[in-house]
Amino acid sequence: MSNLTEYENAIEKHSSTLDSMPVPLYSWDFFGEYLDNLKLALSDLSKLKELSKANRWKFNWNFEEELQQDHVIVVTDNSLKIVFTSENTLKMTGYTSEEIVGKTPKMFQGSKTSKKDLKQIREAIDFQKPFEKTIINYKKNGETYSCHIKAFPIFNSKKQVVNFIAFEKAA
Repeated sequence: MSNLTEYENAIEKHSSTLDSMPVPLYSWDFFGEYLDNLKLALSDLSKLKELSKANRWKFNWNFEEELQQDHVIVVTDNSLKIVFTSENTLKMTGYTSEEIVGKTPKMFQGSKTSKKDLKQIREAIDFQKPFEKTIINYKKNGETYSCHIKAFPIFNSKKQVVNFIAFEKAA
C-alpha cells in the first residue's frame, strides 16, 4: 500500500507543476475531426505512394508536407485525365474524388476562367515544364473561387512524362 501512496503523491506533485487546464468534453469534437482528417491524409499518402511506384516516378515528393498545408493534390495521366485527387478536394470544390477521377481539369473551368492563363498553362504542359498560376475555377455548386496551382510534369526512369501533378489551394 505504501508504494501506491508514494505513486499518488508523485503524480500529484508532478501534476501541480504542469500549466494545464481541464478541457470540456465538447473539445473532443475537434479532436474527432482532426482524426478523420488524419485518416484521409494517410489514405491519400498510401495511394500516392502506390501510384508513384506503379508509374516509376523518378522524383519523390513530400506529400505529407503538401497535405499538412491543406493543399489539394491532383494527378493526371499524360493525356490529362485525372487519375488521383486527394480527399480534401471536397472542401475546396464540392466534388468527391469519385466524381473527379476519369475527367480532365477542364471540369473546373468556366466563362470567368482566363483564356490567356489557360493558354499559358497549355504551353507549359506541351513543353513539359512546371508552372505556377492562380486562375478562376468553379465549384460543383457553380460558385467561383481563385485557385493557386503549382504543377509539375512527372518523369519515369526513362525520362518519359507519365503523369502531371498539381498542388492546389484556394487563394
